[in-house]
Amino acid sequence: MPETAADILVVDDDARLRGLLQRFLAEQGHRVAVAADGPSARAALAAMAFDLLVVDVMMPGESGLEFVESLRRAGNDTPVLMLTARGDPDDRVAGFEHGADDYLAKPFDPRELALRIRTILKRAQPAAAPAAAPLGPIQLGTRWYDPARNELHGPEGVQRLTGGEAALLVALARRAGEVLSREEIAAALGTPEAGERSVDVQVTRLRRKIEADPREPRFLHTVRHRGYVLRPGP
Repeated sequence: MPETAADILVVDDDARLRGLLQRFLAEQGHRVAVAADGPSARAALAAMAFDLLVVDVMMPGESGLEFVESLRRAGNDTPVLMLTARGDPDDRVAGFEHGADDYLAKPFDPRELALRIRTILKRAQPAAAPAAAPLGPIQLGTRWYDPARNELHGPEGVQRLTGGEAALLVALARRAGEVLSREEIAAALGTPEAGERSVDVQVTRLRRKIEADPREPRFLHTVRHRGYVLRPGP
């Protein structure tokens, strides 16, 4: 049984796999809904809030990548685990670029799926991690981030970060002023197998939310050949 039961939406055009995933995740203690394509998934999302989406990449018509990207453009920050039959590094990076929080190649061991889901759900609530002391608000010029609520306050109003973005910001903030290597960041994100490029993608996504001009970052800096450093402040 999971530590916390979650509401999960499985989006896959393969009826057999949808059924298998629905049964397996229900046996894990989660509440599971299913959808065969993007439009039916959007209808489900309009009806209720989900804690996690499990989305197949290769769907006819609107692909899983296009579906997730459209959700992010619309401001939907629900964590996403993407499933695909193509698991090379470029495909994984494409998933992150389109807004996914994690990426699992088919065929997969159901135990790994359960582990990935637990990791994503924990990342979605970064302040709840029992091993680390609570982190206070992070000041970023005219913006500030509340880790306890996963809320970024700023001139644009209040935004929520995706699970990966929140984990990245918290990891950097805990060691503010210190350069973290890409390997350290990948470990903090819970995706060490995804590689350095996926870290760069997450950094780019986070900069779009915390920097006034992501091309000239004021707070989240690249240190060439070493990694990244966060220098928060007014």
